[in-house]
Amino acid sequence: MIPPRLIPVLLIDRHRRVVKTEGFGRRTYVGDPFNIIRLFNEKEVDEICVLEIDATADGSGPDTDFALALASECFMPLSYGGGIATLEQARILAAGGIEKLVLRSNATPELISVLAEDYGSQAVIGCVDYRGTAASGVSAPIAAGLDVTGASPRDVAMAMVQAGAGEIILQSIDRDGLRTGMDLEGISAVAAQLPVPIIALGGAGEADHLHDVIAKGATAAASGSAFCFIGRLRAVLVTYPEYSARQAMVTAK
Repeated sequence: MIPPRLIPVLLIDRHRRVVKTEGFGRRTYVGDPFNIIRLFNEKEVDEICVLEIDATADGSGPDTDFALALASECFMPLSYGGGIATLEQARILAAGGIEKLVLRSNATPELISVLAEDYGSQAVIGCVDYRGTAASGVSAPIAAGLDVTGASPRDVAMAMVQAGAGEIILQSIDRDGLRTGMDLEGISAVAAQLPVPIIALGGAGEADHLHDVIAKGATAAASGSAFCFIGRLRAVLVTYPEYSARQAMVTAK
């Protein structure tokens, strides 16, 4: 059986460093992104997601030169997001070898639609940041999750799917960086209502947390902490489950 998708997420700050956040706030330095990418190459990671977390707040747009340099180091499919607001930005990234474009939920339906037409819906990922639970919380897509819209995560995700997004990241702000487990019931409820794959993000600290959210209906489990930290002291250690361990998640589901 094919093992579930487990996706390391690298958060890149404005200084081109990999950091890990807590609740989208306090940051911990993790390391150099190029070194971490090379380590994940050695571990034969299925895919990886890189997010520029300051691009939207800074109004700078994606750091395309940096993004393309990272893509040249990747042996695995790379998803990239952060500040993508124009068709030209997206086309530069796609032409440079980035397989999937991650758009925040304040992206215009027109941009999502055009990108889906140009590259296929499988190349467009909508990212819905939310507070509370995915089932009953509120989305918070602006200024790194500091503002809320009042709209439900499910409704925002569905609008992105209707515009052309082929996958949805549901990212819990409240659980971000806590490493205590993911929003299982909320993810399960929304995954059952959406017609596209769901990537759960936020709260995982170990392999069991990833397994739990897959068992609840997520198509993929994504994390920064689970693949970069170990132990209660959060020592930095880049890890990734072996194929046999990931395959066991399917049989145990």
